[in-house]
Amino acid sequence: MTLTADLRHRILAAVDAGFEDQIRFTEDLIRYPSLRGQEQTAQDFLARALSQRGYDLDRWRIDPEEIRHHPGFSPVTVDYSNAYNVVGTLRPKAEQGRSLILNGHVDVVPTGPAEMWSQPPFEPRREGDWLYGRGSGDMKAGIAANIFAVDALARLGYRPAATLYQQSVIEEECTGNGALACLVRGYRADAAIIPEPEDDKLVRANVGVLWFNVRLTGQPVHVREAGTGGDAIGAAYRIIEGLRGLEARWNDDQSKHRFFEDVEHPINFNVGRIEGGDWASTVPAWCSFDCRIAIYPDQDPDAAAAEIESCIRDTAATIPFLANRLPEVTFNGFYARGYVLEPGSEAEETLARSHFASFADPLGTIVTPGYLDGRVFVIYADTPCLVYGPVSQAIHGFDEKVSLSSVRKITGTIALFIAEWCGLEEIAPAG
Repeated sequence: MTLTADLRHRILAAVDAGFEDQIRFTEDLIRYPSLRGQEQTAQDFLARALSQRGYDLDRWRIDPEEIRHHPGFSPVTVDYSNAYNVVGTLRPKAEQGRSLILNGHVDVVPTGPAEMWSQPPFEPRREGDWLYGRGSGDMKAGIAANIFAVDALARLGYRPAATLYQQSVIEEECTGNGALACLVRGYRADAAIIPEPEDDKLVRANVGVLWFNVRLTGQPVHVREAGTGGDAIGAAYRIIEGLRGLEARWNDDQSKHRFFEDVEHPINFNVGRIEGGDWASTVPAWCSFDCRIAIYPDQDPDAAAAEIESCIRDTAATIPFLANRLPEVTFNGFYARGYVLEPGSEAEETLARSHFASFADPLGTIVTPGYLDGRVFVIYADTPCLVYGPVSQAIHGFDEKVSLSSVRKITGTIALFIAEWCGLEEIAPAG
């Protein structure tokens, strides 16, 4: 559908007219502490919001057994009894345009010590152009943008002239199994948008991610005889240094990987959690640490996992007491490929026009060294997925915040994209 200049102007004005309500909606969503395993109340809130707007609702518990066979599955080591996805479907009277998925994840990462925040992390605060709170940028403002972009069209008396899906998924921060479960359940469309916090740019490529745990067994002795024991914590540091070497080797290869040639340090290895030992005066009998490492889009996760295991074995071979008790390696979360969004799709061209109309600037692209659910659509559904969202700061850190002026323009872009991509069908204007 070709949009006239007047219609573009009216759509953007409708976004502006509803923006204060959109901010309040985002604040309400932030108040739900949707940490891993605790997403149900936020999902209930979103399910009600979609139902009230006339969407057909699908809310289901993710069953790992239903997706375990899929090549995009990540191993599960936690209970999924409270793992729920929500999808709202808006159908036209007659399919005329192209279908669209608007996707966002409602799960957030832990806050860290609450006393290190300026105020409680799940109490939203507006300060100038910034909206603070855990999940404000990553990515509850994006979920609200998806919903309120459609609301803006309804305010003008329109709805999409093709099927549109609103997906609120979980597990984006640890496995990617939430978006994958939607795909396996049968949700597909001609394009998808995920408004992750990407500084008003489109993601051209992003890395894959592997999570794994390493557990070492030592030999406890009294500290007075420390030299005769096996220090599992000390050995863990040496294993970690070996993995740092693997990280460096993979980074040295970046010139071989398209779109990553000029990215500063694309492969990041992180030890996110470590514990071990039982007593200050006993040489540690055990140590366990959880890791995350990135892989390039053209790296196979199985091959990367084998390199990780080989690196750990080789390092352990230099530590005498580990010779007969090799570290145990368990892949316990992300086991995900990265992806490349090939340039030139009609969806990208539509986004570029919509972005320019909203921002009065050309659409930029970035390559990111973080995980994104876009891989589910691009790799496994052959669907152009536009990961494109607002300016944010301190995501995964203290005092996370999102730029409200950026969110407003991103919402305008999404509304314009829907109008052009899906087409518009007249309805009675929303009150």
